[in-house]
Amino acid sequence: MTNSTEAQKPQNTKKNKKKGATLDTFYGAKIQNTEQIEEDIQENSPKSSKGNRNSPQTHEEFESERTKKMEALWEEKWEMMQKKFTHLQNQFDQTVKENQALKQELIKQSQNTKKLEENIKYLTDKVIDLENRGRRENLRIIGLPEKPEINTKLDMVIQDIIKENCPEILEQGGNTSTDRAHRTPSTLNPQKTTPRNVIAKFQSYQTKEKILQEARKRQFRYKGMPIRITQDLASSTLNDRKAWNMIFRKARELGLQPRISYPAKLTIYFQGKVWAFNKIEDFQLFAKKRPELCGKFDTENQRARNT
Repeated sequence: MTNSTEAQKPQNTKKNKKKGATLDTFYGAKIQNTEQIEEDIQENSPKSSKGNRNSPQTHEEFESERTKKMEALWEEKWEMMQKKFTHLQNQFDQTVKENQALKQELIKQSQNTKKLEENIKYLTDKVIDLENRGRRENLRIIGLPEKPEINTKLDMVIQDIIKENCPEILEQGGNTSTDRAHRTPSTLNPQKTTPRNVIAKFQSYQTKEKILQEARKRQFRYKGMPIRITQDLASSTLNDRKAWNMIFRKARELGLQPRISYPAKLTIYFQGKVWAFNKIEDFQLFAKKRPELCGKFDTENQRARNT
């Protein structure tokens, strides 16, 4: 019986390295593979032989070393996870702060935009009002025939219109003279069959007002041909007034005594009261709530025609 025995080496139980390869790097930092640690522990573990079996102390030391290495590995892994989480949390907090700052800036810009829009509207209304006031001595004559003998003598034609329709103004010694009179637009469009309007600027505002009041009472004519006399206003104001056309005609048919007052306000007489409206929407809401008027004003079609 021989005393020499070959030292038996523990079998190498290596696993496929590819399985644990994802632990080599964690969030960009290299970490020793847990399987490699297992292999190192196995290689450094006490060699067993027939004559020298593992003692409890040797086995405890081996297990202790193995536990410490595994604890060190997971502690390192945990620290890196905490660092990465802290980094992500900081980025998130910074993003939240930036979003809040952008939100406040957006609110501020919206408020500034609203103020600018209000200022623009105020200035636009102011300019339109100044333009209308600059036309306060003007009258607009609509429907005067487009003839050379009329266009070359507009001042005289206007005097003939006054004599034919309101001679009492002349009898009262009113100043009916005009500073100037002209067609508008200045260039004739051959594609249009209707004559261009005539703008007449009177020297006397009072005389202009008297002529306008008479024109509101009855149909004016020029040598028997019907014409219309209105206040000359800025084009934007005229468009605002024109938007009331359909409602105005229908209100007149219903006996509501409609009037368009400056700059573009509709007034009607209904149920013993005078009602005023600045917007078509306001009148539409008013009419819907009154059974006598509901359904009689097709404002939607009117708006479609205007667009």
